[in-house]
Amino acid sequence: MGLEKLHPFDAGKWGKVINFLKEEKLIGDDLIVQAREATDEDLLVVHTRRYLNKLKWSFVVATITEIPPVLFLPNFLVQRKVLKPLRTQTGGTIMAGKLAVDRGWAINVGGGFHHCSSDKGGGFCAYADITLAIKFLFERVPGVSKATIIDLDAHQGNGHERDFMDDQKVYIMDVYNRYIYPGDGFAKRAIKRKVELEWGTEDTEYLQKVHTHVEGALNELKPDIIVYNAGTDILDGDPLGGLAISPQGIVKRDEVVFKAARSRRIPILMVTSGGYQKRTARIIADSILNLHNLGLIDKELVASEAENSKVEKMIRDSVTDLTNLSL
Repeated sequence: MGLEKLHPFDAGKWGKVINFLKEEKLIGDDLIVQAREATDEDLLVVHTRRYLNKLKWSFVVATITEIPPVLFLPNFLVQRKVLKPLRTQTGGTIMAGKLAVDRGWAINVGGGFHHCSSDKGGGFCAYADITLAIKFLFERVPGVSKATIIDLDAHQGNGHERDFMDDQKVYIMDVYNRYIYPGDGFAKRAIKRKVELEWGTEDTEYLQKVHTHVEGALNELKPDIIVYNAGTDILDGDPLGGLAISPQGIVKRDEVVFKAARSRRIPILMVTSGGYQKRTARIIADSILNLHNLGLIDKELVASEAENSKVEKMIRDSVTDLTNLSL
């Protein structure tokens, strides 16, 4: 309704990524799994009823999304125009978690609402999709009992950190600008591998730290699933991120994470999270193309690995096929 023009986030980013990938002939409509909107029942796996009821107040949604005019809209419009797209992206992350286990990898071109926890939204994030994806896998997919979150958005992922504060089954690595939102000291206690960056950190230092700590995290604990929060707000010039990573640096960063996952045969789910410049859609698309060109994402990839990994067993033993999963 034009409200997106009042917000730093490019609301068309996800569609642009898909269009770029179609132009490059990497994907077609027949290869895209359409996300289904997460229902209240799905959301209650993590969220409290009290929190979901709060979202029925437009001023609460206006505060979370930081779009003041939303305050004056009837809530039925807020539900349809603001929250339904976010619920659909949340459903997409849950579905992508199951796909990642089945196929070895999955990318939700969206999601990554890492500032939302079970009972509190914030920082543009209304639903805790990362927490939900992990909880769904733990509860509904046999063989998945340990997860590692690699959060490389420029901001601290305080939402999933609060949700998994005392959960030894979830290992959190977070690399972020120490000086920006949210500065959640309590949530930091949940981070097993914390990398706090200075203003204007550039490619060389950044990539060295990412490589060292991703390897260290995965050597410390081999999870059954990696959830990779691949925010592009680390890009040089981002108005909110405060870092100075080049487009090539972002492409390389994603390559580092996927190589680490693939070399260990760990399923990986990627979500795209923050990024507040118009050019981030092209960078995300270029990164996905690079992953494909390197053979790190491919339709046939898992077939050659399944014999010696848990993927085959998960597919065989899973009690819920993706098409029957309640979403």
